[in-house]
Amino acid sequence: MELDMKQLAVAVKAIAEEKNLPEEAVQEIVEQALAVAYRRDYGDREQEVRVTMNLNNGEVDAYITKEIVDTVTDKQFEISLGDAQVVRKNAAVGETIEIHEKVNDFGRVAAQNAKQHILQRLREAERETIMTEYEDKIGTVINGVVSKVEGNIVRVELGKAQGIMPKSEQIQNEHYYPGQRIKVFLKDVERGFRGPQLVVSRGNKEFIEWLFRAEVPEMENGSVEIKGIAREAGVRTKIAVSSSTPGVDPVGTFVGGHGMRVNAVMSEVGEQEKIDIVVWNEETRAYITNALSPTRVSKVTLDEATKKATVVVPEDQLSIAIGKSGQNVRLASKLAGYDIDIVSESEQPVSKTEASEVKVTKPSLPKLKKKEQLESSLLEAIEEHGE
Repeated sequence: MELDMKQLAVAVKAIAEEKNLPEEAVQEIVEQALAVAYRRDYGDREQEVRVTMNLNNGEVDAYITKEIVDTVTDKQFEISLGDAQVVRKNAAVGETIEIHEKVNDFGRVAAQNAKQHILQRLREAERETIMTEYEDKIGTVINGVVSKVEGNIVRVELGKAQGIMPKSEQIQNEHYYPGQRIKVFLKDVERGFRGPQLVVSRGNKEFIEWLFRAEVPEMENGSVEIKGIAREAGVRTKIAVSSSTPGVDPVGTFVGGHGMRVNAVMSEVGEQEKIDIVVWNEETRAYITNALSPTRVSKVTLDEATKKATVVVPEDQLSIAIGKSGQNVRLASKLAGYDIDIVSESEQPVSKTEASEVKVTKPSLPKLKKKEQLESSLLEAIEEHGE
């Protein structure tokens, strides 16, 4: 016998446990596959067949739905009224009835097809279970183990599923290797050809927020909160925080005693990533000033229509305000939601009114002296110095 029924019945429980599937679901998959096999060996492809399997002894029973007719023209689909009334006394013409048949064996081809059908359906059921389980975890941080590094993609084992971390979701200059235990933020669960594809990240701003949530218990009761995050993973992050409780310093709360809280986050993302924690302010000028920390700001001018801000800083603060490769002003712009233009006090633009009042005249340049006049002036200067 190509398909060992008793062995298959015993395997149902093991498969259910291994695949983390309900036993009833696995049994249903097996029974549907056996129904397909029955139609191939004993019936017709269009027949309505229901198959049950006894998990205790492996016995298989088939139930074929047939129409009750006066005169049978196709035994596969029809049954006479007399034969139907043997099964059910009150049977009537025009009704349907299930006819029971015992199944002891299947042909080689039908058995092989049944096996393939079972494996395919089990994979589909497993995928659905994983999808359901991990869809509930989207937007959270979970633990994983790096299984493989393929070019720019890092594959992470997350228990029953595998996650992929594209280059864009990685922390810049962070090194990954097989067997490495890491925390990742689950961004999305996608349906792929090979099953559910979990997209994970360590480089997004939500990852930072979750790390702080684990270190700052005051976030749970709402006494402090994160209002905004701007991040360039592996380089620098700016976080705007606020407090709803009088007397609570939001920055100090997130930094922690001796910097313990912020240091714990930095140890997870890498200490090369600098984290600036600033106070959020509902007044835009004050918020932009804070966002540019540690820069000393002289003046902030806003253009609400274009969401642009011109920030004037002292000459010695210009490089600090801009930051390395424009990093500080770029992150401050993201945090505040304004396109920020940094100018020094000496470069501060003149308003249109002031400009109209200023007369622009060409500076008078001294006329060049002839060579003899230059020599004479030089000799006079030497003589005066000697006296």
